[in-house]
Amino acid sequence: MNKLVFVIAAAGVLAAGAARAQAPDHTVVTPGELKWVPAPDALPKGAQAALLYGDPSKNGPFALRLKAPKGYRIPPHTHPRQEVVTVISGDFRLGMGPGGDPAAAQALPAGSFFALPPGMVHYASADDETVIQLNSIGPWTINYVNPKDDPRRAK
Repeated sequence: MNKLVFVIAAAGVLAAGAARAQAPDHTVVTPGELKWVPAPDALPKGAQAALLYGDPSKNGPFALRLKAPKGYRIPPHTHPRQEVVTVISGDFRLGMGPGGDPAAAQALPAGSFFALPPGMVHYASADDETVIQLNSIGPWTINYVNPKDDPRRAK
């Protein structure tokens, strides 16, 4: 897969979180500029995140990459806002509904795309190391169907 990925950001959005070319009306991020950090504690441990633009904790658009290790799993959950996701590399599995059955999840290879409306119950896993790009509107939250699946409860 070509490692160079072009990111076209909405006008007026300033970049945050990584070194990148900036101007008041655009953001450009090259793969070498991504700064991977541990994913938010609302997600199961093991994933890394790289913020492309915006701030997921604040009102407004944002884009981030999520790198999931082989075997990574996100239990059934919902989000209060639409999610728009592109599979950048690897193999991502997406399932619908509260069951969380990996066999019922659809395999989505690199280049796949999906958009989910607010409140849709879904779950995900990674067959191999996988990178997805998530675009949404903040503030971003995740609500697990089974509260016992929420990694924040362990704290």
